[in-house]
Amino acid sequence: MKAIVIEEFGTVDQLVMTEIDRPVLKDNRLLVEVHATSVNPVDTKRRKGLFGGTLPMIVGGDVAGVVVEVGSQVTGFTVGDRIMANGARTYAEIVSVNPDRAVKLADHVSFEETAAIPLAGQTAYEAIIKRGQVSEGDRVLIHAGAGGVGSLAIQLAKIQGAYVSATAGPDNQELLKMLGVDHPINYREKEFAKELSDIDFVLDTLGGDVLKQSVSVLKEKGHLLSIAEEPDQKRAEEKQINADFFSMSPTREGLEALNRWLTDGKLKPILSKVVPFTEEGVRDAHELSETGHVRGKIIIKIKE
Repeated sequence: MKAIVIEEFGTVDQLVMTEIDRPVLKDNRLLVEVHATSVNPVDTKRRKGLFGGTLPMIVGGDVAGVVVEVGSQVTGFTVGDRIMANGARTYAEIVSVNPDRAVKLADHVSFEETAAIPLAGQTAYEAIIKRGQVSEGDRVLIHAGAGGVGSLAIQLAKIQGAYVSATAGPDNQELLKMLGVDHPINYREKEFAKELSDIDFVLDTLGGDVLKQSVSVLKEKGHLLSIAEEPDQKRAEEKQINADFFSMSPTREGLEALNRWLTDGKLKPILSKVVPFTEEGVRDAHELSETGHVRGKIIIKIKE
């Protein structure tokens, strides 16, 4: 079968199409024919070797596809099921999937839309629903609202009934409004720290000065979450807010909730580009991801 493999850490030129062996089915796993996956910032970092790891390496974490084999210990899935899953090494035609990290898809949901959900969606879910416990009437600020995590986090916060402010560049202001943002902020024209106050919850996806300034807009006992870097705990204590850094841990609960909202049309992934499963396509996707200005998600379409 075909896979995009990294033989050496480095530039996009290290992403090479290779023939590899089909995964061996384990008793407690599913084998899934991948129809689409997506590019996440972590993929480009792994390609560069920022996290180390053993070479050759296949990256990727999102699975949208069809079950082709079911392990003897697995229940609830059959061959032919359309599924969404949090996986690993997903730049490949067939992958092994933990059934506890998979859910069945409705027939009307496309694989391309689905591939945008697992990693970014679970990150948004953990931030908004589990850790932030955002509820009706809360005042929420989401940075980089046009990005993969941000665009989904906005929708989850609106599902919860929050009043949402979000930052994005001038080209994405209409997108913020389409997503339901109550107070869109063009960061090139306005400083969010001067625009906002008494915020209950902030989701930071950028770090740096944005993270530092976010402390000032929160009300006492407010909550700041960052997926970019550790907040300054001294400043957080001075302001009497909760400030945390987190790395998402996928759960079946989160995936089921995301799938339900996706099925019902309450959650609509934003797809910036769909690239073919070729060396050129995947390299182009990584280069676009590394600009840091991707609207929503970049999808790799593996199978028609």
